[in-house]
Amino acid sequence: MNYDHLDSDKKDILIIDDMADNLRILSSILTKDGHNVRKALNWQMALTATQALLPDLILLDIMMPEVDGYEICQTFKAWQLTADIPVIFISALDDVFDKVKAFRVGGVDYITKPFEFQEVLVRVQNQLALRSARLEILKLNMELEHRVKQRTAELEKTLQKLQQEITSRQKLQSKLLDIALHDSLTGLPNRVLFIRRLENALNRTQQESSYQFAVLFLDCDRFKVVNDSLGHQVGDELLLAIAHRLQGCLIPIDTLARLGGDEFGIILENITDINIAIQVAERILQQLSLAFKLSRYEVFMNASIGISWGNKYYDRPEYLLRDADTAMHQSKAQGRGKYHVFDPGMHQKAIQLLELENDLRRAVERQEFLVYYQAIVSLTTGKISGFEALVRWQHPIRGLVYPGEFIPVAEETGLINPINTWVLQSACHQLSIWQHYPVTPQPLTISVNLSAKLFSQPNLVEQIDRIIYENQINPVYLELEITETVIMENTNAIKIILQQLKQREIKLIMDDFGTGYSSLSYLHNFPFDALKIDQSFVKRMQQNKENMGLVPAMIGIANSMGMSVIAEGVETQEQLAQLRSLNCDFAQGYLFSKPIEQQLVLKLLAAAPQW
Repeated sequence: MNYDHLDSDKKDILIIDDMADNLRILSSILTKDGHNVRKALNWQMALTATQALLPDLILLDIMMPEVDGYEICQTFKAWQLTADIPVIFISALDDVFDKVKAFRVGGVDYITKPFEFQEVLVRVQNQLALRSARLEILKLNMELEHRVKQRTAELEKTLQKLQQEITSRQKLQSKLLDIALHDSLTGLPNRVLFIRRLENALNRTQQESSYQFAVLFLDCDRFKVVNDSLGHQVGDELLLAIAHRLQGCLIPIDTLARLGGDEFGIILENITDINIAIQVAERILQQLSLAFKLSRYEVFMNASIGISWGNKYYDRPEYLLRDADTAMHQSKAQGRGKYHVFDPGMHQKAIQLLELENDLRRAVERQEFLVYYQAIVSLTTGKISGFEALVRWQHPIRGLVYPGEFIPVAEETGLINPINTWVLQSACHQLSIWQHYPVTPQPLTISVNLSAKLFSQPNLVEQIDRIIYENQINPVYLELEITETVIMENTNAIKIILQQLKQREIKLIMDDFGTGYSSLSYLHNFPFDALKIDQSFVKRMQQNKENMGLVPAMIGIANSMGMSVIAEGVETQEQLAQLRSLNCDFAQGYLFSKPIEQQLVLKLLAAAPQW
């Protein structure tokens, strides 16, 4: 694409409108704002104008003779040279349907006639700024690719030179040993060398009664987000910066090692008491909280630290590192960006967690799970419109175990996949049974949460197809709830799966909207039918009665994109009234019904409650 004209001080704007007055007015205000403006009365003139010089921005009227604005926009988006040019629709049509259609065919904004001149200027400036930013990123990416190739060539030459310089077997063996004991990225001692030095420290406690030491286990918080979003090269650069900053917090006799990934180990030698280790941990947390100014990005990072006190009663160095790791996980559970000192009770908790994992594996084999159902109420009719399926574990000894206790373990171990599939199968089977009872309202939907782990399975859509077929349910009545973390994992792959589910007329709901990495671009790019507002936002409505917090904004976002809204955690009549006043579509919570066993669902439906 020819970008030469973008170096000009003025941006080029093409206005396509069959009304001469509109062209004159828009041209006048945009020219006064410092832009080059070209005008086209129809599609042919617009095509000729773009072939002569690619504009930076297109203002496009919808109601055009012969070829309307929607078709013109689709044509531009299908043409490689103009596909990236932002299109702002200008129209007297103010219906939501027209706006949604404009966005679907590729428009980036929509301005309603008659124009507010200041609004036109602001929207145009915003889109020009976004386009400039995108082109700058493209340029930077090309420069980066060139630098990487150049650096790769240099590294290849350096490697050849090093291999030529290795003249003896003794030097080669020495180098291999050094590589085996140090991290290739940071140059720090690796886990093997760290364990050796830890063993030496334990031996000293046996020989020298005055010698004491401490171990710090450090895990970087949010590193995976940075690495996945900005790339492994930026992740490696960040790890180097973290290692450098950690070294600045230590003295030469201390050992700093990279244990793997974003985990670091520290041995503080010859210290007198645990308070010194705590002071070092606090200094590290303070230093890591400062911004990392990398070559292309400014990144913020913090860490969780576990501390264990070295003493002669430890039999093996691995146990000491294990206890520091356990303490680190405790600090992470307390909110991240903190430190925690190990105590023996924490080891017992770790053993209990392992026992829970073993019990959970047996539970999957024995199908010890139950599905409870919570009513979803239409705020338009005040009646039950569906149910959400919620899993429970009927433990043979502990009794009923709630998901908050075992789902995190299931996610970590991969057991969530068979559990989630079983819940989906059970919920669809139950729906097929309920639909044959006269008390069941028509239509009645069933909503099931899908774990992010399920989307890594290559046959997910086939599994869902099989469950629908076996239970003979209409997929229109099946709703799948997906958290924002799912679409953060692998955007392109997830998008394909969601589109396949959408083609089957299965409803897709973004669960807990607003609690994760919410982005309007996700809503534009993925075919969601509804947003589910987390109960934390519903509770805040009563704390902030003047504007009811973020709930009105969330409902407005959903409505503008043609999505419905479900509010969860509704417990009071006041919350219900507030949600109705905001035109929220659906709600669920203890005000209507707690999660109940399947045999109680028909009784609830027969009672035909009205809210």
